[in-house]
Amino acid sequence: MRVASLHIHPVKAMRAVDLTRARVEPRGFEHDRRWMVVDGHGKFMTQRGRPKLATVSAAVTPAGLALSVEGGGSIEAARPGGAERRDVVVWDAAVSAACAPEASAFLSGLLGEEAHLVFMDDKAQRLKESVWTASPAPVSFADAYPILVTSTGSLAALNRDIEAHGGAPVPMARFRPNIVVECDEDWPEDNWRKLKIGDVELDLVKPCDRCIVTLTDQRTGARESKEPIAALARIHRSTDPRIKGVIFGMNAVPRALGEIAVGDSVEAF
Repeated sequence: MRVASLHIHPVKAMRAVDLTRARVEPRGFEHDRRWMVVDGHGKFMTQRGRPKLATVSAAVTPAGLALSVEGGGSIEAARPGGAERRDVVVWDAAVSAACAPEASAFLSGLLGEEAHLVFMDDKAQRLKESVWTASPAPVSFADAYPILVTSTGSLAALNRDIEAHGGAPVPMARFRPNIVVECDEDWPEDNWRKLKIGDVELDLVKPCDRCIVTLTDQRTGARESKEPIAALARIHRSTDPRIKGVIFGMNAVPRALGEIAVGDSVEAF
């Protein structure tokens, strides 16, 4: 097996950036989900309630971050020094994040409500505690765990079912992974517990349960079909009582850090 593709999402809920090489850090890929949009109360915003976030491109720059929307303008935000901070909430986690105030007007205008951009600097700490890991894991603004792994085999199995029921196949971008493994087997990650890619080692700790975000076109923000949720409900529901609903991909925690690249060999255990 080999690494088929690598991806980061510099801002949680915005478009992915495709990479040829990625550095694995304790909180996940370098630059992945280190920025986030929050409302006036400091609560995180995602495509679940604001699918328009899918239309925003975010690029990491030497100075910070560049945001743009096709036909909707652009703005650059400097990486915050950290003096101005905001208490924000990601699910059940409270984080003291650095503020990037220059993006507030741009994001508020785009979303039609008060919105602010925050950054996870070295002072912003978030630990994920769960029954799935032996010890708390440092994590970015990602939903749950540092890295998300999927496989081409699972996407092929899913799309066969979608097409058999008259639907159009969906791209891997719907699942917003970090690492896509090239593999012909159907649902191989269900049986993986560890991956080794060069010097990097990942513990695969929890299947990823899926929500309405997978219905969202990652270019337009439109939701025009019940796929892939309908197909997953037919063929890939969770069998673990601790996880309700449908699953696709595996959440991972780094055990050994380093760099990985597209084309690297992948060993699964």
